[in-house]
Amino acid sequence: MSLKSRIVEDMKAAMRAREPAKLSTIRMLLAGIKQKEVDERVELSDADVVVVIDKMIKQRRESIAQFEAGARLDLAAAEKAEIDVLRGYMPRPLTPEEIDALITAAVEETGASGVSAMGKVMALLKARLSGRADMGEVSTKVKARLSG
Repeated sequence: MSLKSRIVEDMKAAMRAREPAKLSTIRMLLAGIKQKEVDERVELSDADVVVVIDKMIKQRRESIAQFEAGARLDLAAAEKAEIDVLRGYMPRPLTPEEIDALITAAVEETGASGVSAMGKVMALLKARLSGRADMGEVSTKVKARLSG
C-alpha cells in the first residue's frame, strides 16, 4: 500500500472514530499533496509525499516558535499535536552512525576532496536522506568531513 493510500485510509478511520483534530491534520496533508500534484502535474511517489510531510512539519515548528514567543501556548499545543500526526507518516529516522556511513559513501562516490565539492555530496545525500535526517545537521557533518 502506498503512503498516500495509507493516509486516505487513516482519514476514513479518523472520520469513523470522530477524531476531529486528527481528521483536520490528515485533510490538510492530503490537500498539500493534491496541491503539489496539481502544480507539477504528476502523481507523487512515496518519496515525494515524504518531502511534503517534512515541509509541513518544518512549518509547524516555525509556528510553534512564534506562538510560544507570543505566549499563545494553546495554539502551540495544537501545532504540536499536528506534528505528532504528521510524524506517523515519516520513515524511521536514521541513527547518527547510519548517517555517517552514508556521508562516507557519498564522499567516496563523488570523489570529493574539498569543501568546493560539497554541493555534489549534498545533492547525492539529499536524495538518500530526505525525510530520514535533518539536512542542516547533515550539511554540518559533510562540511566538517570535507574541510578536515
